[in-house]
Amino acid sequence: MLCLFSGNGHGGLALIARTRGLCGVAAILFLLTSCGTPPPVRTLACSAAVPPALAQADGGQVKSMTLKVLTYNIEGLGFPARKGRGTDLAEIGRRLSAMRASGTGPDIILFQEMFSGASKNAVAATGYPAITPGPTISTKPSGSTTEKLPGKARLKRGEVGIRFQGSGLAIASLYPVIASDVRAYGARSCAGLDCLANKGIVLARVFVPGLPTPIDFYNTHMNSRGASRAPDARHLAAHDRQALEASEFIDSTHDDNYPVIFGGDFNMRRSEPRWENFSRYQAMTLVHRVCADTSFGCEVKMSWDGDAPWMDTQDLQFYYSGSPVSVRPIRVEAIFDGSPDSPQLSDHDGFMVTYRLTWPASTEHYFSC
Repeated sequence: MLCLFSGNGHGGLALIARTRGLCGVAAILFLLTSCGTPPPVRTLACSAAVPPALAQADGGQVKSMTLKVLTYNIEGLGFPARKGRGTDLAEIGRRLSAMRASGTGPDIILFQEMFSGASKNAVAATGYPAITPGPTISTKPSGSTTEKLPGKARLKRGEVGIRFQGSGLAIASLYPVIASDVRAYGARSCAGLDCLANKGIVLARVFVPGLPTPIDFYNTHMNSRGASRAPDARHLAAHDRQALEASEFIDSTHDDNYPVIFGGDFNMRRSEPRWENFSRYQAMTLVHRVCADTSFGCEVKMSWDGDAPWMDTQDLQFYYSGSPVSVRPIRVEAIFDGSPDSPQLSDHDGFMVTYRLTWPASTEHYFSC
């Protein structure tokens, strides 16, 4: 039996106890505490959805709306991986619920590291009427290759061929989720301690009343670097495979007429090789890149250093305009970042993007929920 803990604050699950026989009864109970709570699942009927406020421009020829999307790694590893997280996780749920109720919160939340019972309860406590979880512990991994990774698999790094956690992913929405799908990354597409979780990607296709088409939201959490305890060549190759598999999943599940927003914890901070590999597979526009350009007109309400602020974070969002709906980020901000009115409640800040969606007023609603 294996007992789990976190390698560091950036998403790795780690092995803390391995004896010649079984771990003790207490360790088994720890594992059950971490895994026993099912992820929250909620559905919202289209008829119950509250329409957003729509605006008009160009003499009524164009309609628009704004949409806030938060990506947030909530550091939801369970005991003994983490201890003392219950209070902060409960506060995450309480604050997001209050923001939702007041109309100031995100419309869509992309959660990562929702592993522990307390973290799953926190996501449920946000009160969002539609919640779609990612791959579970039982989701069959779907790889793009059977080729071995560089180097050798090591039991002490958790590369045991068994998943002890699901993906830790969830998408929460104010609007109905009319379709969903998941893909767990391949059995040979993980390296080191990350292999103990069934990492992958989740799709939630969201119906927004008044919008001509649905919007496809994707959420992922990719293989860590140092936290994985795997050699550089091994974890880099695993990340590359996951980037490919995420791209394949999006290509196979997305309708090009629909806008796309793709977010999560990509674990590419300060890694040029990971960025180079990832960029080979993804053609979507990076929010950080366009908002760093002052001529674009995107309001930056957070601290950015240097010319490439996307290199300083794991938490990213990408977007793609559909037809006829155009997507444009107009504001980026950090929440739960330690500021006076927004305490830091995780080892990640929340990254929130406000998008403006526009389309011709003459467009017929060719999609019916």
